[in-house]
Amino acid sequence: MKRREWTAKQKLQIVLDGLKNQLSVSDICSKYSISQGQYYKWRDQLLNNGEKAFEANPDKALVEAKKDIHRLKSIIGTLTVELKKTELELL
Repeated sequence: MKRREWTAKQKLQIVLDGLKNQLSVSDICSKYSISQGQYYKWRDQLLNNGEKAFEANPDKALVEAKKDIHRLKSIIGTLTVELKKTELELL
């Protein structure tokens, strides 16, 4: 049987359906053809990481990583040029 891949939005909707208590977890799992273990795993992920939705800048780590990459590439470029100059001087 082929594995299905759920998007983050789909997972969120499934978990929210369960948290609304309009249907039982077993009914929700039947509706979406997932196991109860999978539902509870997704629910726990949402409850453990939900605070990120309320952070002022959730992409701050990504922005910082991009700045570091840019800085390191600049350093590599500078060192490469210096190395080439040194090689030419030695010839």
